[in-house]
Amino acid sequence: MTTTAALPDGITSLLDTDLYKLTMQCAILKYLPDVHVTYAFTNRTPHMRLTRAAFRWLQEQIDKLANLSLAASEADYLKNTCTYFNDAYLRFFTSFRLRPSENVRASFTLLEDTGSQDDVGDLSLDISGRWLDTILYEIPLLALTSEAYFKFCDKDWTYRNQQDRAYIKGRKLLEHACIFSEFGTRRRRDYHTQDLVIQGLQRAAADCQTQGWKGKLSGTSNVHFAMKYGIPPVGTVAHEWFMGIASITNDYEHANETALRYWVGCFGKGVLGIALTDTFGTPTFLKAFKRTMPTPANSMADDKHTLIPGAASPPLPPPPQDVNGTTADDTSDEQSYAQIFQGVRQDSGNPTEFVTMMRDFYKRQGIREKKTIVFSDSLNIDLCLAYKHAAEEAGFAPTFGVGTFLTNDFTLASNDQQKSHPLNIVIKLSSANGRAAIKISDNIGKNTGDEATVHKVKETLGYVEQRWDNNGEEAARWGKG
Repeated sequence: MTTTAALPDGITSLLDTDLYKLTMQCAILKYLPDVHVTYAFTNRTPHMRLTRAAFRWLQEQIDKLANLSLAASEADYLKNTCTYFNDAYLRFFTSFRLRPSENVRASFTLLEDTGSQDDVGDLSLDISGRWLDTILYEIPLLALTSEAYFKFCDKDWTYRNQQDRAYIKGRKLLEHACIFSEFGTRRRRDYHTQDLVIQGLQRAAADCQTQGWKGKLSGTSNVHFAMKYGIPPVGTVAHEWFMGIASITNDYEHANETALRYWVGCFGKGVLGIALTDTFGTPTFLKAFKRTMPTPANSMADDKHTLIPGAASPPLPPPPQDVNGTTADDTSDEQSYAQIFQGVRQDSGNPTEFVTMMRDFYKRQGIREKKTIVFSDSLNIDLCLAYKHAAEEAGFAPTFGVGTFLTNDFTLASNDQQKSHPLNIVIKLSSANGRAAIKISDNIGKNTGDEATVHKVKETLGYVEQRWDNNGEEAARWGKG
């Protein structure tokens, strides 16, 4: 494996993370700054284990997270580019520090201890603390774990052709008029790989502009790389927001609506307006999505079920602003969340069935405006093209968040006909204020959290079990090694 001294090992910027981590942290600061949470790590490819040497390197990198701070140039970037962040959050984040010695416990259980640095074992990562302080650990810990594995355990690969590979993929998507973003931070092979990928995608975007194709590289979810390469940072919200609010309120029947209400309350109508539908199953979400959001005049009296006990402030949307940044009149009184949000993100289950479900939903609601569907579940070029066709046939504007297919797509150095498989690892919220936090999804393979709570919530919501892609077996998401 070749190395590049000019590029860093590990994580060297607080912005080397997904945008939706920052947007959720902004909402948590406003409403839920004192909530205590825990997170759990899962390796869905348990046969792919770290070595002792890999774990020691990982522990060193985790410790180094305490050294990160926001540079003045990064603070200016957020203020000027991400204008949806309020002043209180920008002040908070300017002085924010990660404290891994307090919040993260990494442990390593050897299968057999021979004293060798190559002894393998199972990794455990436990994260706990205030939600406000711990929300930014997920992305760097996942990226570091992947980097550790491919730095010490599977070394049968090189960076050869990575930029060209991304360029070819980007060209194909752009030639076929796809609008897509790079979503690959959490499972990237390492920082250098993601850097090469974005360079390749930018080359493809330059060709797109020259050739006049209708496709577009719309950005990256990674804020650091967005700043580095002058492309938009993209992303809105993750399952974590819905999971946390459901756990805090212990009210799964109203959790989706409560989460939507406070999200709009933080950022405003139409801002960061792509809704994630599948935390507790899309059919349950749509029951909330068609509800009318309370207006400022009746926000405290209307539907107390969607108010969070103990929240630091009520969910009052900030007044809209015109193109000059000044407050504009809000002439839209009563609107449903489906009207307010620009579209939805599909992240589990059968994408073509999801398109049909959303088409029928918007039709029943009398919504004729063209909405966006963001597809983000284990995409490749063929899937993007198939889902694009299905979405456009149904009257949607499709976009794509492409992740692991870009930032961890390698073949073996010893046999370029054989794939070097990525890790399938996740970190999910596991509790909030002492209650279990769960995700059900539209695919049984993506269920996470306490099994008893999962079972109880499924009964409460009348959830119908779904299986999709490898019969729900997440370990085979990108093939088996």
